Amino acid sequence: MTNPPEWQGFSLVDQAWIPVLDIAGSRREVSLRGLFEQAGDLRMIACALPTQSFAILRLALAVLHRATDGPLGEAAWRALWRGRQLPTADIAEYLDAFRDRFDLLHPQQPFYQVADLRAAKENTYGLERLIADVPNGMPFLTTRAGPGMELISPAEAARWVVHCQAYDSSGIKTGAVGDPQAKNGKGYPIGAGSVGWLGGVHLEGANLRETLLLNLVPVAPTWREADERDLPVWEREPHTAAEESASTRGPYGLLSLYTWQSRRIRLFGDAGGITGALIANGDRIEWQDRHLLEPMSVWGRSAPRERDQKRTPIYLPRPHDHGRALWRGLQTLLPAPPPPGGEPPQRLPPMVVQWLARLTVTGVVGTDFQTRTRAVSITYGAKQSVVDEVFSDALTMNVLLLVADSALRATAVDAAGDAEAAVTVLRRLADNLARAAGSRDTEGGAADRAAERAYALLDRQFRDWLARLGPDSDPAAERGQWQRLVWRAISRLGAGLVEAAGPTAWVGRTGKDRAGRDVHYSSSQAEAWFRTGLAKALPMGVESPQQRQEQPA
Repeated sequence: MTNPPEWQGFSLVDQAWIPVLDIAGSRREVSLRGLFEQAGDLRMIACALPTQSFAILRLALAVLHRATDGPLGEAAWRALWRGRQLPTADIAEYLDAFRDRFDLLHPQQPFYQVADLRAAKENTYGLERLIADVPNGMPFLTTRAGPGMELISPAEAARWVVHCQAYDSSGIKTGAVGDPQAKNGKGYPIGAGSVGWLGGVHLEGANLRETLLLNLVPVAPTWREADERDLPVWEREPHTAAEESASTRGPYGLLSLYTWQSRRIRLFGDAGGITGALIANGDRIEWQDRHLLEPMSVWGRSAPRERDQKRTPIYLPRPHDHGRALWRGLQTLLPAPPPPGGEPPQRLPPMVVQWLARLTVTGVVGTDFQTRTRAVSITYGAKQSVVDEVFSDALTMNVLLLVADSALRATAVDAAGDAEAAVTVLRRLADNLARAAGSRDTEGGAADRAAERAYALLDRQFRDWLARLGPDSDPAAERGQWQRLVWRAISRLGAGLVEAAGPTAWVGRTGKDRAGRDVHYSSSQAEAWFRTGLAKALPMGVESPQQRQEQPA
């Protein structure tokens, strides 16, 4: 195929477009080829948004999977892990074989786009269609206002194209010519981009080479068979404006999912700059029971679907709770022992975590190895038509915590539960003090503020405590140390609340408890209940017996 003589492309293989942070702490941009060649000297992919970084990581993993022919299993993975660098010659050969498909501005098959995409009514399209908005109505980067939204470089446009395919919000899109689902020039909602449904999780190593390999789950591990139809989008025929037939689009495996085309996109501009984008509906996706195909998400059982379909279990991806730090939901990330009675588990950890746990058990990865588990997801609002919030958090932990029957795993999960229990006691103290003072703030406001302070205080302490756990740790001693840390922190906060309650709370007043009984609330009584409750919540944190008093219902 001969390209027009005036055509000038933008090769994602050779031209820098991926922001990275190197081991020395410097930021720069690299090409796709450079990402693999320099992986040992790079700390991470470092885009402006964690969702961009996650989407580009999935793209890079698709390339690496194909260049390594799988890998086909544990032995092949071990060889890669023990090598000094990635198989750069194989990767370069693979990228060269599909070079044209990685050209952002190719006239016939531009990367992640449809070359002749057009609307029924010719319109001009701005960059606001491509660049996501968070929070609602506010651009990510406020410097884009005015001229900043008129022109962006092809490198930045490439990042937003990858992000759009992964995370674009739902809502009415431009109806593309050739799309039979479009009506009156409009494409009606088909849901958010494919990755937007996930509670995304990936593992980070000491450098990008380790990160890529830690997330390189073999295409055919023992728990499922490979499907030869599972190919990245650049190895398939270019898409048209129409949604691909349900009988052929899959997904057939992680390669399909890593490069899923949720939208049909066409950029406007040239190598000198991109001025706009047409975005239409692409391929919708059904995530039910894809947990054996998609390795980078948390999964949970869906009770409504189980009732409707009259079968169990049914699993759906679970986005992260953006209102809670990652450590507070630690049990959802880690493999758990099988539930009693053969009941299917309520939650499934990401397959990347399960894979690393297996490598730890078989000795491929040493028990002294530490990984950083990073979670990324998006919260949408108004029927997924706007992006409300981007979430990203990470925890550094020893690989033994990823093993289902590990004593360290149980200790870490129980320790997170200890913190939750202690904060619950503090919340009750704040509520009781409000009652003693006759405050109208007895509907949870004071308790919420107290809990917020407590979690902020415990956050760094838990992360540091978790990172210190290792193969030489004594689980019982470590949990006792944690409970003592929590005891001291929550006790100080509780004492501050009592001191700030004032003389009215000290005198107190009689009110009704939750069971409707008359109870005299005062700051001294509230403090006594608090001390008793804290001793129950943190029995290993108490160094001397505490006088126990009956806590009102």
